[in-house]
Amino acid sequence: MTESAGENQSVSDKRIALVTGASRGVGKGIATELCAAGCIVYVTGRSLRDEGKHNGRPIALKCDHRDDAQVEAVFRRIGDEQGRLDILVNNVWGGYENMMEGGEFTWPRPFWRQPMWRWDAMFGAGVRAHYLASRLAAPMMIARRSGLIVNISFWAAQKHIGNVSYGVAKAATDKMTADMAHELKDHCVAVVSLYPGLVRTEKILEAAAWLDLSNSESPEFVGRAVVALADDASIMKKSGQVLIVARLGEEYGFTDTDGKRPRPLSLEKL
Repeated sequence: MTESAGENQSVSDKRIALVTGASRGVGKGIATELCAAGCIVYVTGRSLRDEGKHNGRPIALKCDHRDDAQVEAVFRRIGDEQGRLDILVNNVWGGYENMMEGGEFTWPRPFWRQPMWRWDAMFGAGVRAHYLASRLAAPMMIARRSGLIVNISFWAAQKHIGNVSYGVAKAATDKMTADMAHELKDHCVAVVSLYPGLVRTEKILEAAAWLDLSNSESPEFVGRAVVALADDASIMKKSGQVLIVARLGEEYGFTDTDGKRPRPLSLEKL
């Protein structure tokens, strides 16, 4: 997976992947595509039931990423069962809960009217959760001088979208990506931030009547971007960067599940 490691494997060589927060939405789509590419995939989620069999499907592990002991148990299990971890996708996130309070849509409130639990959720179940998972994954990847960590992020890091908490948390994610990449460079482990576009998750489809989905992406399209990155022998050249899913589709030549290729978003078009 890295030029300096002298490898040129395809993802189908039974690489071991972990996708956090993958019970639905983007995480589920990523896990589905990694499985389709032949990886052994572990997925975590608070609502999942532990399932120990592979058989071409994700191995589900119930985990609350706000609980360090539960997260550590996930990595111990992967280490015990596989002895390695090749791909970590930090997708778990908090703060999207209870957007309606007292009949009001609270997501776009100004910061002085935002509930403090939203800030705490985005950093506790989001940024901190990504940091801890990466901290536990890094030694396994360093030992093999190969690995890929993908932090799912968004344009809110660069432009006001939604609310202050969201923007600050996503900016922290991107800064974490850059600094982790710097420290892992000599160990041939790549770290990237990945920006999806408008993804047709379950929640988005519930509001489809009020949204323009003409340039939207399936969760699996995001997964195909992760597969392409993991299969790139020159991935270290992208380490530390913010990458756009739709632009990767153009670069690597993959399409969405409907055969279309969504247009890349930009700050000007948001």
